[in-house]
Amino acid sequence: MQAGEQRGRLRREAAEYYRGHRVPERMEEALNTLFPLRPGDLYGELANYFSKFSKAPVICKLVGRKVLDGVGQPTLEVEIYCTVKNYEKRICSTIMASHSQIPENALPETIEADEKERKNSVHTAVEWVNESLNTMLRNVESTDQCQADKMLGEYFAKKVEEKKKIQKREEEEAAKVTPAPASCPSTPTPKQKKGGKPVKKVLVEENPIPPAEPAEPVLCGSLAIGGTSLAIAKAGATISHVPLYLHIALLKHDQESPKEMVLPLPMVTLLSCEKNLPTKLKLVKEVMLIPPVELSLKQPGPQADSKKGKAQSSGKKALPAPLKRISHLGCLTAGYDNLEQLLLLMQTACKNIGLELGTDMYLAINCAAHQLMDYDKGKYEILTGTFKSPDEMVAMYVEMINNFPFIFALIDPLRKEDREQWSSICCALGSKCYLIAEDAATHISKLKTDQNINIAMCSGVVLKYINQTKVSDLIELTGILDGQRHITILGSPDGESLDESLVDLAVGLGARFLKLGGLSRGERVAKYNRLLAIEEELAANGTLRKAKLEFIDFAGESQPEEQLPDVLPAPEQD
Repeated sequence: MQAGEQRGRLRREAAEYYRGHRVPERMEEALNTLFPLRPGDLYGELANYFSKFSKAPVICKLVGRKVLDGVGQPTLEVEIYCTVKNYEKRICSTIMASHSQIPENALPETIEADEKERKNSVHTAVEWVNESLNTMLRNVESTDQCQADKMLGEYFAKKVEEKKKIQKREEEEAAKVTPAPASCPSTPTPKQKKGGKPVKKVLVEENPIPPAEPAEPVLCGSLAIGGTSLAIAKAGATISHVPLYLHIALLKHDQESPKEMVLPLPMVTLLSCEKNLPTKLKLVKEVMLIPPVELSLKQPGPQADSKKGKAQSSGKKALPAPLKRISHLGCLTAGYDNLEQLLLLMQTACKNIGLELGTDMYLAINCAAHQLMDYDKGKYEILTGTFKSPDEMVAMYVEMINNFPFIFALIDPLRKEDREQWSSICCALGSKCYLIAEDAATHISKLKTDQNINIAMCSGVVLKYINQTKVSDLIELTGILDGQRHITILGSPDGESLDESLVDLAVGLGARFLKLGGLSRGERVAKYNRLLAIEEELAANGTLRKAKLEFIDFAGESQPEEQLPDVLPAPEQD
């Protein structure tokens, strides 16, 4: 009797439980919907039907670990697990590309210190992911990128404040220990000799160049923020059953699916002209090939090896023997004695394989001007022993573009501190080629914190997904760039990984160019292959639209300098 009453009570509780979740109603709907279809896998279709009523997957675990990037340097991998239909499931992982601000000709002790700092940063990032971030992001929906990035931004801001407090305390303690410096006796003024003429001081009128801005400090462990944000974006795309580039586009356009998408044009590095080579030319760091918008990415393009060999066999003047070495940019390293020699070589090489520069292909030159400045002389060293002032650099670039109109873009033609000359070169050349800031652009993290930031006038900016950069940051900043008619270029950092997410980010954000380096090493070729795969997918879906490239006529839109809009005004602080 008692057992019967218990069974009756359980039946009533079960009926109430299932009615509360509308199970009988939905079961009837499922059976009525599927019976006319008579699917071959009935239970599979029932599982698919009921899956839409399941709870949204939430993050249940983050795993951070140290891995090696494409150049053998330690970096961070973030792995995401979600609770999907009551089961813990591994969704995806992402590997952050490492980035270094150490120049090519740095001293061994500087390189050693940088490597030590990198190892410490990766170790700290792994700790953040496995401990604090793992707890903080638990039960957050993997598709809620804004909420996740907000939490990551707040966490990072707290870490920055903690670092500042520690530094302030250390400075105060050091001030207590260090004795006050003894006052130095004043240098006696030399007496004038009897009968001698008074010495006249010759005043030399100087126009000092603006000093280099200090490198932005990188907080130890900041890789954890960028790696986790990107991993959550990949998880959201996987859960939503859409490719990452479409997921990013939906985030940028408030979940409104774009009817058409444009592929970024690749900037393929052909040659690297490193500054420390024995040859004279210092002005060019890398030469890149840009296909025209009409050319499908699948159409074969010239390779650096064939170009170089054919050009050397047909050149009238003997060229310096190339150094058979692949640079960290993934291309051949070669030196030249002047700019004309290099550009004529590229022009001849293209003609030998039936391509006309300026019609079939274009060139972009990364000048990396910040590495050329001789601060003692206050001038740029463009050739060994040849120096030019910032104003002379502008005149030189104008002559270069007039003589070689197939140069489509100049990257970092000047330092970011030479704002007046950036304005001059934009007014002179902005309607003929793109003038792009890479190192000359302000870092994303600085744009997020400094509300009054003002950087040099330019056609566009190279953005890199490094350190504490979040997916929401890129979405916000590219939206600002779009509104100001500036182009976005996504660039790969020095230490790349096999992670292909950068390509999806570029497509989803609507970047105009994608700067990946040369066609060498698996981590770069994987990204080019991903770009080809996206092109095929968009073409098959009928959503691929050709890019429309327009230069900006700065001269026609010039304003007084004090009224020039910021290229990247800072959005609100994290």
